[in-house]
Amino acid sequence: MNKISRRKFLGIGGAGLAAAALAACAPPAILPIPTSSTSGLDDGPAPTTPPQKAPTTTPATTASAAAADVEIALSAIPATVPIFSGQPTQVWQFQGEVLKGDAASLQSLPDTYLGPIFRLNKGQRLRVNLTSQIPRETIVHWHGLHVPAEMDGHPRHAINQGERYDYEFEVLNRAGTYWYHPHPHGLTGPQVYAGMAGFFLVSDEEERAAGLPGGEFDIPLVIQDRLFNSDNQLVYLSNGMMDQMDGFLGDQILVNGQPDFTLPVATRPYRLRLLNGSNSRIYKLGWNDSAPLTVIGNDGGLLETPVQKPYVTLAPGERVELWADFSDRAVGSEMVLQNQPFIAPTGTMGGGMMGGGMMREGSAALPLGERYPILTVRVERQSDERSPLPERLSTIERISPQDAAQTRRVALRMQPPRGWTLNGRSFEMTAVAPDEQVRLGSTEIWEFVNEGGGMMGGMMGMLPHPMHMHGEQFQVLERQVDRSGRAAWESLSAGFVDGGWKDTVLVMPGERVKVIRRFDDFTGLFLYHCHNLEHEDMGMMRNFEVVSSA
Repeated sequence: MNKISRRKFLGIGGAGLAAAALAACAPPAILPIPTSSTSGLDDGPAPTTPPQKAPTTTPATTASAAAADVEIALSAIPATVPIFSGQPTQVWQFQGEVLKGDAASLQSLPDTYLGPIFRLNKGQRLRVNLTSQIPRETIVHWHGLHVPAEMDGHPRHAINQGERYDYEFEVLNRAGTYWYHPHPHGLTGPQVYAGMAGFFLVSDEEERAAGLPGGEFDIPLVIQDRLFNSDNQLVYLSNGMMDQMDGFLGDQILVNGQPDFTLPVATRPYRLRLLNGSNSRIYKLGWNDSAPLTVIGNDGGLLETPVQKPYVTLAPGERVELWADFSDRAVGSEMVLQNQPFIAPTGTMGGGMMGGGMMREGSAALPLGERYPILTVRVERQSDERSPLPERLSTIERISPQDAAQTRRVALRMQPPRGWTLNGRSFEMTAVAPDEQVRLGSTEIWEFVNEGGGMMGGMMGMLPHPMHMHGEQFQVLERQVDRSGRAAWESLSAGFVDGGWKDTVLVMPGERVKVIRRFDDFTGLFLYHCHNLEHEDMGMMRNFEVVSSA
């Protein structure tokens, strides 16, 4: 099994004191998954206060339903799936059914807890009727999609068991690999961990003109880490507060919900779409024989031209697309996509997101990640297909920094007793500070600055944060890293895929990352947050409000 060694945290010395001092940071633990290693999913304690949210939407009118090109019923349900031999694993998952339109718009996946794959074309109008049978409030966020505020999955729209929320929007995004997952405040981490996630793939004419591998040769792959007890049940937050502060790590790698994943291929080119669907783990992905990776796309679709990388760095929420040509491989041969070691910054509490396998030992973090397999590719058959790698993939409009109305600075820091914060603030359901209001139609530069620190100094602050912005995609303008974080940064930076369009960007300790984006089409409340799901659930998330320019 692709298992990663895990050492127990002893809770002594400075780290133990830090945990005690930060106990007030955590939100109430309303979890569908227990924090012990002796039981599986349960209903957990009931909420002590009603959630602050908008009323459940009413069913669509006949006119609205008729306007949709594709209508899908999507349900969040408890289920069991066979992941290992023996007892099946209790999960929460999405199940879907096409009510109107092409049946191929939804692709169900066998033998996995993952939700069905949405397959839409740019310009289609989609309607999704979300219902919930799980005993916690939930809502779905369409990660990376440019949709109206009411369709974006804001926590204020969360529904309870037996309720329904109706989405309807036009697919405005260019072709790309997007995904969907729950987004209720304080519960995103456990619900994604329990199995609630799926791909949302968009196609368009530009992509079809590129002549990339399609059908069975276009393979979406989600990478996740999980922790199981002896009864094959999921275990979450096994180290309590330390897992919340650092981000939860499992000791088992799953690909498309399966352990020890093997991908059978033919001697021909493939398109591999990789998603880091883990709660907090960063991956440094490379082939075991050191063959370069050919990158053709990232979060927001195809790059302009293919790029070769020695490895790719994938933070939670990020996606990357690879052109993988096995034409010169012998039938019967194997190659392994593996996590490669990278350096953790000094002074961390003990691992968290720097995970590459790095675990806690006493009060000190091990400085290096481990090498471990992600998936095995096995060449099983001969093929005469020899499609060439396109020299040009797409056209990307570059946003000029001169078009930016202003630059906003967002400080990422540990600030007890609040915990992880954005500019010293934590999430409030509908609150928007004056400097979080954005004019509709404007272009802005946002600079994410990983300051770490706070009262706990470097010990608590030296963790990376994958920053995600809802709404339109952005472009990465520049990265700067100070001396204190340079060693860790250099062990991962050759794998950053910053070209093209992005919606999630990794900000390393001591690093400043500038991104530029437009705020077009829709007014209302949107979110920006760390996509370490434990950090997000603890409140490292804020609203920004797009307001009319009139």
